[in-house]
Amino acid sequence: MARDLAPEVERLMRSRDANTKKKAALCSTRIVRKVPDLAENFMGLAASLLKEKHHGVLISAVQLCTELCKASKDALEYLRKNCIEGLVRILRDVSSSSYAPEYDVAGISDPFLHIRVLKLMRMLGQGDADCSEYMNDILAQVATKTESNKNAGNAILYECVETIMGIEATSGLRVLAINILGRFLSNRDNNIRYVALNILMRAIAVDTQAVQRHRVTILECVKDADASIRKRALELVFLLVNDTNVKPLTKELVDYLDVADPDFKEDLTAKICSIAEKFSQDKLWYLDQMFKVLSLAGKHVKDDVWHALIVVISNASELQGYSVRSLYTALQTYSEQGSLVRVAVWCIGEYGEMLVNNVGMLEAEGSITVTESDALDAVELGLSLYPADVTTRAMCLVALLKLSSRFPSMSERVKRIVSQNKENMVLELQQRSIEFGSIIQRHQSIRSSLLERMPVLDEATYLMKRASTTQASIPAYKPASAVTPGDLKFPNGLAKPAVTPLADLLDLSSDDATATTTASTTTAPSDFLQDLLGIGGTNLPTAGAPSSASTDILMDLLSIGSSPSQNGQLVPDLSLAQAEKKHVSAAPQLVSPVPEPVDLLGSLSSSTSVSGTKSATAVPQAVDLLDGLSSSTSVSGLEDACPSITAFQSATLKITFDFRKQLGKPQESTIHATFTNMSSSTYTEFIFQAAVPKFIQLRLDPASGNIVPANGKGSVTQGFSVTNNQHGQKPLAMRIRMSYKVNGEDRLEQGQVSNFPPGL
Repeated sequence: MARDLAPEVERLMRSRDANTKKKAALCSTRIVRKVPDLAENFMGLAASLLKEKHHGVLISAVQLCTELCKASKDALEYLRKNCIEGLVRILRDVSSSSYAPEYDVAGISDPFLHIRVLKLMRMLGQGDADCSEYMNDILAQVATKTESNKNAGNAILYECVETIMGIEATSGLRVLAINILGRFLSNRDNNIRYVALNILMRAIAVDTQAVQRHRVTILECVKDADASIRKRALELVFLLVNDTNVKPLTKELVDYLDVADPDFKEDLTAKICSIAEKFSQDKLWYLDQMFKVLSLAGKHVKDDVWHALIVVISNASELQGYSVRSLYTALQTYSEQGSLVRVAVWCIGEYGEMLVNNVGMLEAEGSITVTESDALDAVELGLSLYPADVTTRAMCLVALLKLSSRFPSMSERVKRIVSQNKENMVLELQQRSIEFGSIIQRHQSIRSSLLERMPVLDEATYLMKRASTTQASIPAYKPASAVTPGDLKFPNGLAKPAVTPLADLLDLSSDDATATTTASTTTAPSDFLQDLLGIGGTNLPTAGAPSSASTDILMDLLSIGSSPSQNGQLVPDLSLAQAEKKHVSAAPQLVSPVPEPVDLLGSLSSSTSVSGTKSATAVPQAVDLLDGLSSSTSVSGLEDACPSITAFQSATLKITFDFRKQLGKPQESTIHATFTNMSSSTYTEFIFQAAVPKFIQLRLDPASGNIVPANGKGSVTQGFSVTNNQHGQKPLAMRIRMSYKVNGEDRLEQGQVSNFPPGL
C-alpha cells in the first residue's frame, strides 16, 4: 500500500495548502519508515519544504528529513549538501523572532521546532567537519541567548549541548556546552541535575579539563538527598580522579563517609578504596586513607579490599610499626567495624612487640603507651564483640597464640582465653583452641620457631590472582583492559619486579621456535612435555596418588618424616575398629571400644603398641605429632641440602642449581638458579624458561632482575619448585631456554639438564 500511494503523497506535498503539505510530510515519514527503499523519492521534496514559513510544515519537514537520514546514506549526504543552510536559517529566525502567541511556550518561541532542528543538525554534523563548522555560530548563539530560568529554555539548552557534543565542534564551543551543564548542576530540579551528570560523564572523554572546573559542584551532588543523583555523581567523581587531584578528592569523599546514609556507604566505600588502590604512589598516604575508611565504614568493606591492605602492610616493613599503632588506636574507638577489627588483630599478632616498644616511629607520629596486657585486651575485645563471626574469632585466636610467643609473661593468660573455645560448637574454633592450648603448654621449645612472623606476602602474585578471579566494578562506558603479568600496574607505591611468565615451551622441541605453549600442559598423548627426553610413560598415575605402604600417613600430615614402627606395622588411628578386631582375642565383648578423640599434638614417644596382649576394652593413647621433634629442632630448619650442579654452561653463560628439600616431602624440591654472564657484554631483558615432563609439576618464582652484568661481575638469581609425582620411579628431567638481548640484538640459548642429584 505504501508503494502504491507514494506517488500520490508526493503530489500532495506540492500542494499550496499548508495543512495539506504538513499532512503529506507526516505521511511520507511513515512511508519511509515502512519502505526505506522509497527514501530517494522524497529527498528533493523534503529539502524544498524547509523553505516554508509555516511552523507546522517546517516541523513535519524536519521530521521527514530525520527519517530520511536514518533510512539511507545517500539521503544523508544529499541533505548535508542541500539542507544545512536552510536549517541554520530556520534556527536563527525562530530564536530571534518576536512574540507569537500561537507558538509561544512560557515565553520561549516554538521550543518543539528548536529541538527538532537541533536533533537533525546533530545527525548531519556528526563525523563531518565542514557541516559542523557551518553550524558553530548558530549553536553558540542559541546556547548564549536562550533563557535558562524556564523549563522550555532548559530543554532547548540541553538539546543544544547534545548537538555540540555530537558534532565536530570547536574546543571553545565544547567548553561553552560544559559550562551550561555546570549551571544545570546548580538547578533545584532533580531531573535537570541528573541529565547534566549523564552528559558530563560522556563529556569527560572529549574535554576532561573543562569538566574538572566543575569538580566542586559535582562533589556537592555526591551529598544530594536524591539517591540517583548521589550515585551518578559518585561515578562521575571516580572518572575525574587523576594523579594530581587524587588527594583532595579522596579527602572530600572520606570526610563525607562519616555522615553518609548507611545505604550509600557501600558504594562510597568501594569507590574510595578503588581510588586509593589505583592512584596512590605514596604508601603512607594509602595506609592512612584505608585506616580512615576501615574506621568509618569497616562493616561495608569487602573482603578482597582488607586482604589487599594486609598484603601492603606485609610489604611495607618501614611502616609496620606505624600501621599497628594506628590500627590499635582506631580499634579503641571504632570496635564495631568488623573489617577494622580483623586487620587490627592480624597486625597486633604479627607486630605486637612493635606496638609495645614504639618501634619504627615516624617524625610526625606521637608516641603512645601500650603494655603487653593492653595488646591482649585489644585482641580479647575482638573475641567478645563478634561471637558469631567465625573468621574474626579464628583470627583472634591465631593472634593470641602469636602473642604468647612475643610476650612470654602473658602465656598463662593467653592459655586461659584460648581454652574458653574448647567446647565451641564451631569445629574450626574448637580445633584451634585445643591445638593452640597444647602448643602453649607442651611445646615451648619449638614455639618461637613455629610462631615466627608471616613471610612477606608477594603482592604481585596476589594482585594477579585477584584480577583473574574477580572483576572490578567498571562502568559500562569505560572498557575493561585485560590484566597481564607484563602490564600490571602495582599501586600503593610498592615497586615489584615483573613476574616471569610461565614458559611457552613447545618451541623447545625444535630449533625454529615456532610453536608455543605454557608450562601447565594438557594430557594429550602427543603433548611435547610428555614425550620430553623420552621419559613420559603412557600409564602415569594421577598427581596426589596414595603413597606406598611404608609411608606414615599421620606423620605425612605435618611433613615431619617417618614414624617409629609399632611391631613392624603402623596402625592408623582412622581404623581403630579394624585394629582391635585384628589383634584382640576372640573372646566376646559386651561393650564395643569407643576411641577417644586423637590429639595430633600429643606425645609420639608414649607407648601406643596395640599388641595381642592388650585388653579388648583398651583405648589407644592420644598421639601428638609435634612430640617427635627434639627440643633443639627448629621448625623452620626442616630442610636438607643437596649438592650444587652446573646445569648449563656455554662460552658466554653459566647456570648453577642449588637444591633444598623439605624433610618428609621427598617429592618436592626447591631449586635456586644462579645465572652468570661470562662474556664482555651486558645481557638485558634476560628471561629464563623451563620445561618438564607431565609427571612433574613446576612453579617459577620472579627473578631478582633481568640484567646480567658482564665478565661475571654479578649474577641474576631465580627460584622455582618442582614436584616429582613419580619420585623413586623416574628421575627429574628438564629442558631450559634463556633469551636475552646483547646491544639490542636478540639471543637465544637452550639445553637440557639431566645431571640432577639422586633422590630428586
